[in-house]
Amino acid sequence: MRVIAGSARSLPLRTVAGMQTRPTTDRIKETLFNILAPLIPGCRFLDLYAGSGAIGIEALSRGASSAAFVDSSRQAVTVIRANLNFTHLTDKGRVIAGDVIRTVIGMDGERPFGVIFMDPPYDKGLEMETLRALSGSSIANEQTLIVVEASLETDFSEAEALGYRIERVKEYGKKSKHVFLKKYAAEPKAVPETMGSTDEKSCGLSGKL
Repeated sequence: MRVIAGSARSLPLRTVAGMQTRPTTDRIKETLFNILAPLIPGCRFLDLYAGSGAIGIEALSRGASSAAFVDSSRQAVTVIRANLNFTHLTDKGRVIAGDVIRTVIGMDGERPFGVIFMDPPYDKGLEMETLRALSGSSIANEQTLIVVEASLETDFSEAEALGYRIERVKEYGKKSKHVFLKKYAAEPKAVPETMGSTDEKSCGLSGKL
């Protein structure tokens, strides 16, 4: 496994031993970042169920301003830190060891990330649990792009009820897919005419993929 592009291009990355993690292949990673390319430069990136940290490190290598990595495995956290050090990206990375759902809930109050990627263990229902935790959190707003790697059979029909719209689904063979989601925009509050208008605009990501 290696970094595909950017400042750390071609550098090899350590992987986590055993079958508890499932590294995203270089081919799938390249396809993913071809899709994400316009959003990465300058963005804050969150890598959940981070494993070796390869996805967040790819984002940093391609110009993300910072990346946070969350994994419950101490071994994975050790590998992430080693990979950040080897790619000279330690100063841009934040590594959190802990349960992903509880960590997401605990991060409420922080400012939004531009892109949130998650690759939970397949077929355990963690995709919806994590989306549920993000649905009421400040770390994801309507500009945040959320990407979920899941088995091909994983059902995302509950996502709309949680306040998400599915922007795109990219399938890879007969085993896996990436589902791209955003939160529905909140209904604007009525502004009394006497208050006038404002030219201030929020910063963030916009547009269709």
